[in-house]
Amino acid sequence: MARSVWKGPFVDPSLLKKVEKHKKEDSKIPIKTWSRKSTIIPEFVGISFLIYNGKKFIPIKISEEMVGHKLGEFSPTRTFHGHTPADKKAAQSTASTAKPSPGATNDKK
Repeated sequence: MARSVWKGPFVDPSLLKKVEKHKKEDSKIPIKTWSRKSTIIPEFVGISFLIYNGKKFIPIKISEEMVGHKLGEFSPTRTFHGHTPADKKAAQSTASTAKPSPGATNDKK
């Protein structure tokens, strides 16, 4: 369920303080944050963030197209290593069926 319109977008209060301080100082140092649930508002455009993904901080520069999305959408928490190729999977299954297990015998009396 989406957040109600009358409440407005959620932005962590400590993150807002950091952004206001960053704009006053006009520094180029990125803002480090753990608040992945915060919504990107127009005041964030042009600011660099370091967003924590559970393991490391991912550098993100906020642009106009990102407004309305959450910070966490731009720092993935899972790495995709790709699917197993079909030929490799087939080779594994044929190798396991071709080899008899050690200790197994085919002695029928």
